[in-house]
Amino acid sequence: MLRRAAVLACLLLAALTGCTAAAPTPSGTAPAPAPTSSPSAAVVTKVLVIVVENHSLVQMTAQMPYTFGLATRFGYATRYTAIRHPSLPNYVALVGGQTYGITDDGGPSANEIRSGASVFGQAISAGKTAALYAEGMPGNCSLANGGDRYAVKHNPWAYFAAERSLCARYDLPIGGLDATIAAGTLPTVGMVVPNLCNDAHDCPLGTADTWIRGWMEKLFAGPDWASGHLAVLITADEDDDSPGNAVLTVVVHPSQTAHVVTTPLSHYSVTRLLEDVAGVPHLFGAASAPSLSAAFTLPIGASPQG
Repeated sequence: MLRRAAVLACLLLAALTGCTAAAPTPSGTAPAPAPTSSPSAAVVTKVLVIVVENHSLVQMTAQMPYTFGLATRFGYATRYTAIRHPSLPNYVALVGGQTYGITDDGGPSANEIRSGASVFGQAISAGKTAALYAEGMPGNCSLANGGDRYAVKHNPWAYFAAERSLCARYDLPIGGLDATIAAGTLPTVGMVVPNLCNDAHDCPLGTADTWIRGWMEKLFAGPDWASGHLAVLITADEDDDSPGNAVLTVVVHPSQTAHVVTTPLSHYSVTRLLEDVAGVPHLFGAASAPSLSAAFTLPIGASPQG
């Protein structure tokens, strides 16, 4: 218990000051199992971002043993912060480089982004691929809540009106993700959003941790991981309203080995990474955001065009 308390204290200090000590897996939990294959650290040409809900760095490290096991095996950031509260502005920031002035969780009818590009649209315009997989969503690019605990506020592509036709084709219910993983056809730029239980919004963090484990085991068994070209990021949209808005952000790629990054990063750093991998210009806040690929020394396969 004393060791665990010390670990969590260091993580809290890291979020505020940049403590550089690597935290071990929480006492009493098994580390994340090794992937079934051990690909060499190839160039990253695909990024899949998994987003959970409303928990702080300290909460996530203490209550998500599998996910934190991935963090300590591969890499994680100790000074990564969300943009603001509530949820929707953070999701929009992740894929749009800014919040577009959104301050609430209203649906697309209240918060429609009439002009502006997302990283998904950017990638497709550049000849790359993009997709968002939403658990519980009743149909492609659903603009309203429904289905199995689907919340449109967690589906940022649905808010970009100028890309609505692309959203209708590539913003998909999660049911097809298994086949995509098995075929090795994950997109250049991808995002996975669980439903309101599996993202820990309405259910415990342990539920989200188990859900992530199920998908990560499939990803580790797939061709994209075996090739070494796939990087998986796990983060949270925002914290629990604790000061600092610090969340756990994990980077899973063969180039990472127990890598603890203390560089200040944010959701705009993820925007920048997705754009760098797609080889497209940086949107708004992504242009000045600290580079996540540089912080983690991720080998990426494209350079931004401007």
